[in-house]
Amino acid sequence: MKKIFLMMVFFVPLLCAGQPCPSYLKDYKELYKENPRKAALAWFQNARYGLFIHYGLYSVEAKHPFLQFEEKIPVAEYEKLAGKFDARNFDARKIAKLAKKTGLKYITFVTKHCDGFCLWDSPSNEFNSMNSAARRDLVAEMAEACEKERLGLSLFYEHGFDWHHPHAPRKKDWNCSLTEVPYESPEPTYAYEDYDLNNYVEYVKAQIKELLTQYGSIAGIWLDGAAVPTNGETSRFKLQELYDMIHRLQPQALVAYKYGVIGTEDFLAPEYIQLQNVDANEWTRKPAEICVPLNKSWGYVEGEPHMNIEQLLVWKQRADESFANLLINVGPRGDGSIDERDEKTLKQFSKYLK
Repeated sequence: MKKIFLMMVFFVPLLCAGQPCPSYLKDYKELYKENPRKAALAWFQNARYGLFIHYGLYSVEAKHPFLQFEEKIPVAEYEKLAGKFDARNFDARKIAKLAKKTGLKYITFVTKHCDGFCLWDSPSNEFNSMNSAARRDLVAEMAEACEKERLGLSLFYEHGFDWHHPHAPRKKDWNCSLTEVPYESPEPTYAYEDYDLNNYVEYVKAQIKELLTQYGSIAGIWLDGAAVPTNGETSRFKLQELYDMIHRLQPQALVAYKYGVIGTEDFLAPEYIQLQNVDANEWTRKPAEICVPLNKSWGYVEGEPHMNIEQLLVWKQRADESFANLLINVGPRGDGSIDERDEKTLKQFSKYLK
């Protein structure tokens, strides 16, 4: 019943003529009528601050999102973590309220990381949260929460790396060590003799189409894994085709691919440790966003130190001086709850935004 309600409230209007102005762009309604993407860019530059959320199977082990790679876990073994992923304390509405109360204007939600596990009901991949212990579509929940709080919802999608898909980018074609898990023997689920990158490219296209047609108005698609297409034959990924599809399905949706790959991205979104990779001319020509984690590893890692307000304010100042947005990351615990230290820092941060 809830799924039907979401489809009626959020999904159906997107298929109708005269698409209504998204709630997060309400203050840009007139500009939206003339040019949706121009309205979205104006909103993005004025939004200034957003909340990043890294949550997935790695969270239940309280380890880095690169858990599968670092511990060389075979695909079949890694899939078993889905049985522990119950998300019992994941509360999208509470997270959205926290973001809004802090003064943040949008949420960037990780829908799929390098392990290939999807946090939505994906027809393209059974390895998803609906088939986990949670039995929930977390992207749908986040979309509903952001709509109620009038927050923009941007969706992070790991593009360059996928350690689950049989035809994902491989080390032999791309000069990047993270493209495949360094197993000591061949992974039985991977394609080798019949390997076809285009199979993966079409899979990515299908999944992003799902994200843009199942969850209402999306503020942006935030692609990750730029080290892969920038260290090989970039054209094989057909990125412009992908960008064109995104803009066709949702004209206001902005596209980012970290520090930029083919130059037609709508904004730059480097990690705080990647600022040196950004071309100075691009930085002045395009809107930008710096993402920084309140803990070191993006996802929740047991025993890892977390930023305090003084440390976060250093990054606020750096982003402000760079005329860039600041995307502040939290990594929920395995059960989906937000660490109290991060909540405290965000609440303190709100005072400086007021």
